[in-house]
Amino acid sequence: MDTIAVLIPCYNESRTIEKVVADWKQALPEAVIYVYDNNSTDSTDELARKAGAVVRYEYQQGKGSVVRRMFREIDARCYIMIDGDDTYPAQAGRAMADLVLSGQADMVVGDRLSSTYFSENKRPFHNFGNTIVRGCINHLFGSDIQDIMTGCRAFSYLFVKTFPVLSRGFEIETEMSIHAVDKNMAIKNVVIEYRDRPEGSTSKLNTFTDGARVLRTILRLYKDYRPMRFFGAAAAVLTLLSAVFFFPVLLEYLETGLVLRFPTLIVCGFCVMAALLSLFAGMILQTLITRNRQDFEYRLIQAQKNLRELLP
Repeated sequence: MDTIAVLIPCYNESRTIEKVVADWKQALPEAVIYVYDNNSTDSTDELARKAGAVVRYEYQQGKGSVVRRMFREIDARCYIMIDGDDTYPAQAGRAMADLVLSGQADMVVGDRLSSTYFSENKRPFHNFGNTIVRGCINHLFGSDIQDIMTGCRAFSYLFVKTFPVLSRGFEIETEMSIHAVDKNMAIKNVVIEYRDRPEGSTSKLNTFTDGARVLRTILRLYKDYRPMRFFGAAAAVLTLLSAVFFFPVLLEYLETGLVLRFPTLIVCGFCVMAALLSLFAGMILQTLITRNRQDFEYRLIQAQKNLRELLP
């Protein structure tokens, strides 16, 4: 079992991977550096191996697929996950690892947005998107994570072995953040310096396509993790709509004793039925979520036992 495992998912990062591996070996000499190559075509794997990293492969495309394999295969007391594009300084690794190894955190977030991100990043839509995603997550889930989309994070063994990876792409960071908040895991923010990609290195993140996926992921996870609020809000909207359209019909009936707009009345009735169905769906799903959290606590206990067995 490794004390610290540095995990680097890579796809065509030949311009930077040697420097990234060398920097992290220098910053954390006791760490094992793992590079997971995701079908690169530019000799990223050979360069990483030459620099001293342990190179493994994931053939199913997508960062989420790589993270799933990394978390499944590697046992360590502390995991640090970074990108292979040389945008995150290795100097931050020690402080992040110490928070995990001391038991103060299950997930440490490398916060770029509180330092140099907005000045270094040359893609304005990325800046705007990061701000929107951070605001949405913190508002909807009542959290205080300063950088939702950062690729620089540290994790405990308990987090890694109990985190179900569902996403395939770059929305994996959002999924990690929400999982940690929902499962009441200890989260710490560490401000890190951010530098833009060096010339010739291109981002694999598509601003609009991946941005839309992230927003869909937030909505899906809000439905999954907060079903009572989600379906309760839908029930409230449906009830309000039915009341707005029913009120004129009611006034007309009180004045004339007649219901002249039967189609409107029927639609209002269906809206109320839909609202009730939505409300009860939320209540049932919330009960299932509560049971799931109870089961998760048992999984944590089992993961803790496994950790004790792996420790020397």
